[in-house]
Amino acid sequence: MEIRHFRSIHFRILTALVLLVLAGTLVSAPKSPFTPKDKAFYLSERDISYIRPGLVVKVLSASIAADGTVTARIRFADPKDVPLDRAGITTPGPIGASVLIAYIPKGETQYVAYTTRTQTSPITGVSAVQAGTDSGGVWTQVADGEYTYRFATKLPANYDKTVTHTVGVYANRNLTEFDLGIALDDTAYHFVPDGSSQPAPRDVVKTATCQKCHVDYFAFHGTGGRSSMETCVLCHTPQTVDPDTGNTLDMVTMTHKIHMGADLPSVLAGGQYMIIGNRQAEHDYSEVGFPTDQRNCTVCHEEGKGAKQEKNFLSRPTRAGCGSCHDNVDFAAGTGHLPMNDDKNCATCHPADSGKEYDLSIAGAHTVPFKSKQLTGIDWKILDVSDAAPGKKPVLQFSIADKTGKPLTPKDFGRLTAVLAGPTSDYTMKFGTATTSGYVSEDMLVNATGSNGTYTYTFTNAIPANAKGSFSISLEGRRVEIIKGPGNKDLSVQYGTKNAVSYFTVDGTPVVPRRTVVTIEKCQSCHDSIRLHGENRVDAIEHCVVCHNPVETDVSRRPAAEAPSQSVDFRQMIHNIHGGHEIQSNFGTENYVIYGYGGSLNNFSHIRYPGRLSNCDSCHVNNSHMPLTTAETRANVSNPRGWRTNAGPTAAACLSCHKSVAAASHTMANTSSLGESCGACHGSNGDFSVQKVHATPSTPVVR
Repeated sequence: MEIRHFRSIHFRILTALVLLVLAGTLVSAPKSPFTPKDKAFYLSERDISYIRPGLVVKVLSASIAADGTVTARIRFADPKDVPLDRAGITTPGPIGASVLIAYIPKGETQYVAYTTRTQTSPITGVSAVQAGTDSGGVWTQVADGEYTYRFATKLPANYDKTVTHTVGVYANRNLTEFDLGIALDDTAYHFVPDGSSQPAPRDVVKTATCQKCHVDYFAFHGTGGRSSMETCVLCHTPQTVDPDTGNTLDMVTMTHKIHMGADLPSVLAGGQYMIIGNRQAEHDYSEVGFPTDQRNCTVCHEEGKGAKQEKNFLSRPTRAGCGSCHDNVDFAAGTGHLPMNDDKNCATCHPADSGKEYDLSIAGAHTVPFKSKQLTGIDWKILDVSDAAPGKKPVLQFSIADKTGKPLTPKDFGRLTAVLAGPTSDYTMKFGTATTSGYVSEDMLVNATGSNGTYTYTFTNAIPANAKGSFSISLEGRRVEIIKGPGNKDLSVQYGTKNAVSYFTVDGTPVVPRRTVVTIEKCQSCHDSIRLHGENRVDAIEHCVVCHNPVETDVSRRPAAEAPSQSVDFRQMIHNIHGGHEIQSNFGTENYVIYGYGGSLNNFSHIRYPGRLSNCDSCHVNNSHMPLTTAETRANVSNPRGWRTNAGPTAAACLSCHKSVAAASHTMANTSSLGESCGACHGSNGDFSVQKVHATPSTPVVR
């Protein structure tokens, strides 16, 4: 009896312990490293447990022997820190890894690699020594997922043991047999060999800053694994030159010139900026357009993001840095600048920031006109909308002032316009005799009445008699001010401000603002500030969609000989613009051209998007990229130049990137008198959901 009682108690204790362990496991289970934009997200738990997708590489230690032999201890793991077999035998997916070592000479700011290679150009016959990875080293496994790598390259006997040394590793894990692509990662390990000081690696721009535009696509040189600034700067130094073109591959010069691209003085003069890479691949950057004003240095040289040398661009000006954008300057010959043989005196004439604009200081010389502190600014508000009923002419009350609160008058503006539009579901209503659809724009410069910064304007166009639901009124306009520019000379600056938008009901139903598909913050991640149509439309997507609606085209500005017209519907236009070069390359379509004000021809087919086009979340919010699965009604989209000239809202969005006849036919086959059935297969729970088919096989670690 006592034995049975003891066993019963023992069993209950064991059961309780097991439950506690399980509960702890459930509570502390690590969060999945995958999101809906990763293909691995859609794997079963069994497949996840077996494959363990992803790759994280880490250097645990590095040492230098008396004879100059370098040994690094390196760990390969999955995103949950479970060890991986480099050979791909005990865990799926073989791992390829390349290792290098570099140092920063005393008094310098850039690396010099010990591991180099000699590259000879088949074009010029010139040879160049380039920073590269070690060749012929020995890997030895020392634990699960952990290996030592003994470099074949030995450090010279007189190497400086007191300066920062860095071991860089970039790696890839081949999971293509599971349709998961090739996982990438890289890492850098910093140390001072004699331990006399803390390492001070080059740290000017963070990878996360690059990923604002390049998002999850910041990986270069194919599938090698180079995906961080920390590793890139180990090879992209003044030490490395392209022997085919003679161009330096130094990160400072190369990055500035790539981002300047089409606006480089040398390119504007008819030249070309090209780098010829591995296997003689040609990389022509002469058409690259930077998505904001190039003088806006802090878009890349971002402050407050953790880079220890974030102010180098201000405090340490160099001929290489300045000459990379101003490439019509020859410092040695004294062309465009006083002769300079070194960088010692650059900061003497060009201090970091004098507090003045348009002077010789680095900050002042790069003043962006619309950001000038000399501008008095615009502060406007929509105060009230009355008589907003079908058949009536709405009355708008608004205020206008400068940024200090000083009242402005309409005469202070070069343009001041009110835009009436509706309904907010899609902006397709026709207003009287207006030539536009979905909206009507009226000039307020003359007919607005009022004083002391508060004005009233009565529209000449009435709200249509059959109008229902919610409408909007927006303000758009611009001012011109004279400020002191370079050389203290007068500079005329035309600028606008964020469009004011107000929503109201015309039939007493609840006010429904325009749905939010993307946010301006997403746009500003790359563009910093969206300023279009002569500073009339600024940082307000909710205003942009008023004109760029489903039924508007460029018919009023396109020459008759260039008919039919091009849709300017926002979803089609934005996808086509950002897809530019890639869409044309994939589908061999005609140039994507929109005719704008004054008959201007705007060809966007050369645009190269800096991220992965299929990553819809880069721009979209609230799952707005998913097809409709409800009875919500939205307007069809007019596209006179498309395979489908009148497509449903979902089809129009998809066909803006997927431009094949097959894709167009597919959308037609799945549209009936009841509407589109896209959501049945491509909805959130569909076998071919938009998220799932757009997911990337494998992405580098986002830092």
